[in-house]
Amino acid sequence: MDLTALRALLADRLGADEGRFELTPISGGQSNPTFFLDHGARRLVLRKQPDGPILKGAHAIDREYRVLEALAPTAVPVPAPVLFHADPEPLGTPFYLMERVEGRVLTDTALADLPREDRVPTWMAVADALAAMHAVDPVAVGLGDYGRPGDYFGRQLARWDRQYRASPSGPVPEIGALFDWLTAHRPPDDGAVALCHGDFRLGNLLFHPTKPRVVAILDWELSTLGHPLADLGFCCMPWHTAPEEYGGLLGLDLAGRALPEEAAFVARYMAARPGSAPLLPFHRAFALYRFAVIFVGIADRAAAGSAADPEAAKLGPLARRFAVRGLEVSAGG
Repeated sequence: MDLTALRALLADRLGADEGRFELTPISGGQSNPTFFLDHGARRLVLRKQPDGPILKGAHAIDREYRVLEALAPTAVPVPAPVLFHADPEPLGTPFYLMERVEGRVLTDTALADLPREDRVPTWMAVADALAAMHAVDPVAVGLGDYGRPGDYFGRQLARWDRQYRASPSGPVPEIGALFDWLTAHRPPDDGAVALCHGDFRLGNLLFHPTKPRVVAILDWELSTLGHPLADLGFCCMPWHTAPEEYGGLLGLDLAGRALPEEAAFVARYMAARPGSAPLLPFHRAFALYRFAVIFVGIADRAAAGSAADPEAAKLGPLARRFAVRGLEVSAGG
C-alpha cells in the first residue's frame, strides 16, 4: 500500500488534509480489509478488496458502494458514501470511502453489557432497521438489476446443495434430511422482492453511542435482490441456537434477562411491514441449513490448513448442530 500516493490522490479528490492523515486497520472478521482514515477534519472509513487472487464475484466492493449510494437518500441507516476508486493503484486493489459513523457494535445476542431496560428496545431497533431496508423499492433507487428476481429460495437451495455436495468431507445425514424437508416444504413463490442484506445480524449493525437505535447497517458484501423473509429468518437464528452454538439464546431465561421472545421480535417487524407474508418454519429452517453448509466449508478449510480463522477447527462440529436445530424447527411446521 503506497500511502504517499494515497494521500496525494485524496488531496486531489477531497482537498488538502492540512497535515492530518492517518490510516488505522480495524480488527475483526471482515473479509474485505477495513480501515479508519483521518483526512484533515474528516473521519472516514476505507474498505478495499483483499490482496491476492480473488474468485469471480467475490469481494465485490463496487456492489457495496452502489448500495450505499442507492440507500443514502432513504430512511435506511447507512454511512454516507464518499468516493469509489476502481483503479488498483495505489493500494493494490480498488477501494471506497464512506463517512465514519460514531456508535457501538454489539455482538452478544444476550446484550449482557447493556442496561436491562435497553435490551428489548435494542432488539426492536434491529427489527425496525430490517423493515426499513425491506420497505425500499429496489427499482425506485436504481437497484432493479441488482439480482435475479423470482424463485429466490429455489435458487438458493440449489446453490447451497451444490456447495455441500462439493465438500470433500463425509456426508452429514442431518444436513441431507434438512435439505429434503426444505425441498418438500418450500412455499410457492409469492413474488416478493426486496433488497436483502444476506448477513443481517447484531455484529453488522452500528448502534447509537447511548440509545437503542441503529445508526448504520454495515458489511453489504452478500447483499442482493431476494425474498425479505430470508433476512428475517436469518435474524431469528439466535432464538433457535444455544449460547455455545455461535452465541444463540436458546435455553436462556429470556424474561429473566429482560430479552424479547422471538414472537415479539417478528411482530415488531411485521407491524412495519403489514403486507408481508408470514414467517414460516421453512424460513427459519432455511437459515439454519445455510449456516450448516457454511460450517461444512469452514471445517473443510480448517482440515486443509487454509482457514483464515485460527479457531476454525472448533466451528466444524456446528455444521451438524445447526442442521439438528433446523430439523427441530421443521418438526414444528
